[in-house]
Amino acid sequence: MRSNEKSLRILHVFRAPVGGLFRHVMDLAGEQASRGHEVGLIVDSLAGGERAEQQLAAIAPRMKLGVVRFPMHREPHLGDLSVLARTYARIWRLRPDIVHAHGAKGGLYARLTGFLPLPKRPARVYTPHGGSFHQVAGHRAYMLAERLLGRQTDLLQFESDYMARKYASEIGPGAALVNVARNGVCAGDFVKVTPPPDAAEFVYVGELAARKGVDILIEALAKIHAGGQFAPRLVIIGSGPDREALAALVEQSGLSRHITMRDPQPAQKALAAGRIVVAPSRVESLPYMFLEAIACGRPLIAAAVGGVEEIFGPYRDKLIPPGDPAALAAAMVAALQENETAQQDACAALTQYVKDNFQIASMVDSIMDGYARALARREPQAIQNSLRAQ
Repeated sequence: MRSNEKSLRILHVFRAPVGGLFRHVMDLAGEQASRGHEVGLIVDSLAGGERAEQQLAAIAPRMKLGVVRFPMHREPHLGDLSVLARTYARIWRLRPDIVHAHGAKGGLYARLTGFLPLPKRPARVYTPHGGSFHQVAGHRAYMLAERLLGRQTDLLQFESDYMARKYASEIGPGAALVNVARNGVCAGDFVKVTPPPDAAEFVYVGELAARKGVDILIEALAKIHAGGQFAPRLVIIGSGPDREALAALVEQSGLSRHITMRDPQPAQKALAAGRIVVAPSRVESLPYMFLEAIACGRPLIAAAVGGVEEIFGPYRDKLIPPGDPAALAAAMVAALQENETAQQDACAALTQYVKDNFQIASMVDSIMDGYARALARREPQAIQNSLRAQ
C-alpha cells in the first residue's frame, strides 16, 4: 500500500466472469488485496465455465469480503429483482467504503441500491466497459437507465479516453467525478511467444460476436485466396453468440480446409496458434487481447476503433480502417510479404511502448486516487446530512 493510501473495504460487482472485463476486475481486486485492502466480489454464476471457477477459487482466499455468485442474465430479466435484493443485503452487511460496479449489469445492481436506505453509504464507482454504449438493440432504453443511475454515481472510472468521450456524448454532463486509468498488463504477460513451424499464417483470438468483425476477417481471407497468390490458413479461437453463424459462413466461403475454429484457451497458448494476429473489430474500448498480443511480441493487424489508437500511441498509423474487408486483405498480404527482421523490429518497438505505458501498478494507483477523491467529496456531505438529522 502506498503511504498516501488509507485501508479500504472494497466490493466489486460485475456480471460475466469472461473476457477483458473479468481480467480487469481480477487484476484490480488482486492488486488491491496485495496492498492491504479488504476486497470482495459479487459475480454471475451462469457464465464462465470451469476456467472462471478455477480463477475465482484461486483468488477467493485473498478476498476478505468474500466471493459470492448470483445468477445474472445479460438482458433484462425477472431474476434481476432477486439479484438486486441479494446485492443490497450484502452491501448492508459488509458496509464497504467503496462499491465498484463494472459493466452495465454490475452498474445496475450496485447503483440501484443507492436509492435504498443503508446504515453506511459507500462511494459508488462505475466503470462502463463498452457493451450497451455500442449501438445494440435497446440502446435508447439502456442510455435512459444510465442517466437515472448516474444520480447514484460518485465516480465514473473509465479504462480509456475513448470511453470517457463516448459516455459524455451519450449521457451528457453529470455530478460524478471522472477518472481515466487505462488497463494494465503485468510482467508475466511480457513473455515472447514463438509459434511452432506448422502454425497457421493468421490467428484471431476473442469473442465471437458481430462487433468483433470476424465475418470481415473471413471475407478478407476469401479475397486473398481468390487472388491466387497466397493461400493462408486462419485459426479462430473463442466463443460467443455468433459462433454457429460464423461456422456457417466458413462453410459458405469454401474455406473449410483453411479455417479452423477452436474453443477459448489461455491467451499465450492461443496467440501461438498463428504467426500474425488479426483483430478486425467494428467497436472496442481498450481491449486486453491487443495488449496481450503486443506484450507477447506478436505482429498485430488491428482496426482503428475505440481506444485502440491509445494502445498503439505513436504507431497508430499502422492501424487499418474498420469494416473494410479489402483494406484488411491488403494489410494481411503486406504482413505476409514483410521482411521478418523489419516485422520483429516493429513488434519490439510497440511492445516497449506498451510496457512503458500500460502497467497494472499504474492502473491501480490511478483508480485508488479516484476512490480517494470520491470519498473526500462524500465526507462533507455525510457530515451535513448528520447535522440535518440532529
